[in-house]
Amino acid sequence: MSEPRESSAGATVATGNLLEVSDLRVSFGAKRHRTVAVDGVSLHVAPEETLAVVGESGSGKTTVARCVVGLQKPDSGTVTFEGQPLGPVGRRPPERQRAIQMVFQDPRSSLNLRMTVAQLIGEAWRTHPAAAPPGDRDAALRGVLADVGLDADVAERTAGDLSGGQCQRVSIARALAVGPRLLVCDEAVSALDVSVQAQILRLLVELRRSHHLALLFISHDLGVVHQIADRVAVMRNGAVVEEGPASDVLGAPRHEYTQALLDAALDLGVDE
Repeated sequence: MSEPRESSAGATVATGNLLEVSDLRVSFGAKRHRTVAVDGVSLHVAPEETLAVVGESGSGKTTVARCVVGLQKPDSGTVTFEGQPLGPVGRRPPERQRAIQMVFQDPRSSLNLRMTVAQLIGEAWRTHPAAAPPGDRDAALRGVLADVGLDADVAERTAGDLSGGQCQRVSIARALAVGPRLLVCDEAVSALDVSVQAQILRLLVELRRSHHLALLFISHDLGVVHQIADRVAVMRNGAVVEEGPASDVLGAPRHEYTQALLDAALDLGVDE
């Protein structure tokens, strides 16, 4: 086992694996017309580490993320968290369900825009009441809003009255409210303006440090990945074609597909 090390984003990465995905396989459709979405994927994430999974649309990266949080049942393979195998959401012990939380791509579609921020975060506590006893929830609400850079008075505003960046901060706050150890971010900044993307990325890096979180960061954007990842796994057609430290994968890719993604990013003006 390796010694603790300093990550590229400035956090100390502990030894051992928090999450392990082993030989994951997922397919969709009728028996005679099955489409393989994930084909034998194996990944791991250490405590307080950020693993970015990158690839084009349809590469299987979001399906892997959904298996990790329990929203998708794999055909075969295992998802293991802290050494314990995990099933779908309904079969996970509450403490395991709390430990892995997801931040979705479009905050406006993942939040009920008619609900207040207090109600949205309160939903998380109704699902996981042990995360914040009822008598402590006012203080907990103020604390989690402060953690994501929102003023306390936002609590009484509806999500529909907030900007896209504010909504994504609320989504992150809702995930943080139950005390996770792993955040699964599925294209969590792709629906935001570039300037807001940078703010949310900085927030995620800071939250990883302050809350001792690990991140599984799903993205198609190599410029974004460059800013946040310790390691990168590149997916194509449902399989991982390259994996390694971010500096190696993005700086000296071994696989031609990774190089093609980098070339495409440079053509679009992304500074790697």
